[in-house]
Amino acid sequence: MKSWKTIRNCVALGLLLTVTVARSQVPDVSTPDGLIKSLVTDVMASVKSDPEIQKGNIPRIVDLVEKKIVPYTNMKRTTEMAMGQNWKKANPEQQAQLTLEFKNLLIRTYSGALSQLRDQTVQFKPFRAAPDDTEVTVKTVVIGHGDPVPLDYRLEKTSAGWRVYDMNIMGVWLIEAYRNQFANQISQNGIDGLVKFLQERNKQLSTPKASAT
Repeated sequence: MKSWKTIRNCVALGLLLTVTVARSQVPDVSTPDGLIKSLVTDVMASVKSDPEIQKGNIPRIVDLVEKKIVPYTNMKRTTEMAMGQNWKKANPEQQAQLTLEFKNLLIRTYSGALSQLRDQTVQFKPFRAAPDDTEVTVKTVVIGHGDPVPLDYRLEKTSAGWRVYDMNIMGVWLIEAYRNQFANQISQNGIDGLVKFLQERNKQLSTPKASAT
């Protein structure tokens, strides 16, 4: 079984990676695979041009993720699926709090690994989807140091365009990785207990010496 640290670093690779696309090719962002190619290319360029991010400046990395990655995700859908049946037990205010705190948790958990990215590349597997598909999976393979790492993205078509809501890292979907933890917190302390847990974890991760577990 892969260690949580390995999975965390691979999630970071999924959030921020260079792709093997010629510069002369402009990805079609109206398509799922085109969006992923465009997104990670833009973000990697930002990382390579910012020495502070390469040094591990967490506030700068968080700002980058907020501006360039978060707008192309559906964190409400991600949080709802991680909550499972418990989502319906939360009132609208609690749902909004959970979505915000989970988003912050994901950003803070994986931001440290983003500064370590250098020469990794991503190979895109052939993408096939029907014109009327509203949910698709974009499959990739991360090429870098060590064995190639399968990394897939789930996207849904919204009124604003395609949005990422889940990732599969080495056979483990991100949502599934958090589902049991969320369920345990709720069974012990209720919805408000989970909100408090996420808030406290984000506070811990906001300190310079905090490490994700």
